[in-house]
Amino acid sequence: MAATIATAIAQGHGVPDVLARVLAGRGVAVHEVPGFLAPKLRDLLPDPHQLRGMQDAAARLADAVLAGEIVAIFGDYDVDGACSAALLAEYLRAAGTPYLIHIPDRIIEGYGPNTEAIRALAERGAKLLVTVDCGTMSHEPLAEAARLQLDAVVLDHHQAPEALPAVVAIVNPNRQDDLSGLGHLCAAGVVFLTLVALNRELRVRGFWTGRAEPDLLASLDLVALATVADVVPLHGLNRAFVRQGLTIMRSRRRLGLAALFDAAGLAQPPECWHLGFLVGPRINAGGRIGDAALGSRLLLSNDAMEANRIAAELDRLNRERQEIEKTAVAEAEAQALRMLDGAPEAPVIVAASPDWHPGIVGLVAARLKERFHRPAFALATNGDGNLVGSARSVAGADIGRAVRAAVEAGIALKGGGHAMAAGVTLAPADLPRFRDFVAARLADAVAQAWLGDALLIDATLTAGGANPGLFAAIERAGPFGAGQPEPTFAFADHRVVDAREVGNGHVRMRLKSGDGTILNAVAFRAAGQPLGRAMLAALGGTLHAAGTLCLDRWGGGERVELRVCDVAAPSG
Repeated sequence: MAATIATAIAQGHGVPDVLARVLAGRGVAVHEVPGFLAPKLRDLLPDPHQLRGMQDAAARLADAVLAGEIVAIFGDYDVDGACSAALLAEYLRAAGTPYLIHIPDRIIEGYGPNTEAIRALAERGAKLLVTVDCGTMSHEPLAEAARLQLDAVVLDHHQAPEALPAVVAIVNPNRQDDLSGLGHLCAAGVVFLTLVALNRELRVRGFWTGRAEPDLLASLDLVALATVADVVPLHGLNRAFVRQGLTIMRSRRRLGLAALFDAAGLAQPPECWHLGFLVGPRINAGGRIGDAALGSRLLLSNDAMEANRIAAELDRLNRERQEIEKTAVAEAEAQALRMLDGAPEAPVIVAASPDWHPGIVGLVAARLKERFHRPAFALATNGDGNLVGSARSVAGADIGRAVRAAVEAGIALKGGGHAMAAGVTLAPADLPRFRDFVAARLADAVAQAWLGDALLIDATLTAGGANPGLFAAIERAGPFGAGQPEPTFAFADHRVVDAREVGNGHVRMRLKSGDGTILNAVAFRAAGQPLGRAMLAALGGTLHAAGTLCLDRWGGGERVELRVCDVAAPSG
């Protein structure tokens, strides 16, 4: 069926056969091809009022702008939180509205609003509190805001319980009574739609008469960065956000992002994967082991010297984070191996240590999930003596729902998140009970995920066919990311003419096709792993290899490179 659709796509729209196969494999119908290849915001942007609570949120924000009230922005300490805070602050700055930004310290304050910070913001004159990328479950802190006569608006995207805090408005497409169908948005996407609604409200009230309105489209660079870094599905509106946001980024108009590109050594125009692997980790480094407010300050900076200074500090913190992470990952993997030695079918890994830095447990959980192909928790000890940690999951196993269920059952002190990532706090004595609870809760979903755990190949290629022209054609189907994986190609019976370990645990090899063409290939973090050992052992022989393509622009030229995800020895 897919082959028939691919043929129809190629013939009907004049696209290369390989691109047609990629599109058909992603369920793109023949009539959907033009809109998929060129997603336009004007076609995909919904009426913001489809989101429950949007009308009240936009009205209260408009009241604040018209009255010149101080607006307090309370954000999360990750990339989505930093981008969301910067988005709202940038708009308020353009409207001449005073604002304060508070990004909590991950270790001292923890996730989400807290009463002490809210009291401090009220003392500084704030009349409206807007939480971004947090707040949906913050009943007591937001009740304190009400006691202080500080109105509150929540702009969030995390999974929500039925009972919500009593505030002016909660705009969250994942609240149980929201029917917008926009649950795939990150918080910055929700904030952007709120700004569209706010701008419309201010226009109706005559605020922009005689003055220039902010260019909302120019802020899509922040929405794109948050969308990729928060690993939300790249479907529909999110694809348009990222495509247009990347175009804006390439103009280097935002000083903070330009400085961060330079600090990361990114000399080429930014692509989607750069946001997830180069830019995002550096912004996150401030929230993990440094000053959590560095990211939003960088993104808002209009001073080149300040931007360069903050970018350099984030780059330094990221290198420090990498060293801290390396030790913790090794210890966590050792714990996981001991656990799986006695229970190889365990559906969930739960690793913990009082020696780990709380700021890197999310990264540790991600590494465990990648290596062992099952949901993973990594927990450290906070200042109160409780265990605080993060979880990462596999497709189909809703980790956020499992954590919320543990909270409701009294096993965890607090926690929440979304399907693929979550955070949790629990008493040390409850660790065994928590481990058993989440394992039982997720066992069936993980078993189903394993049944469907297969490497899907979009097409077969040879080294000679993997050229910049083909890469450019495939890129038309992007951006690629969560829910929209990069196309995977198989290279059959290629001779391995070079294979060696390089860098920080990576394995490189060179594949030679029958016509003599050479294709460079790399498997990241594969040294010492089955994949890396198989690549090194194949030196001088032939190998089937599968992976995704990227463009290497080293030395001024362009060459396609294969990122290896699996290999197999030819049979017979």
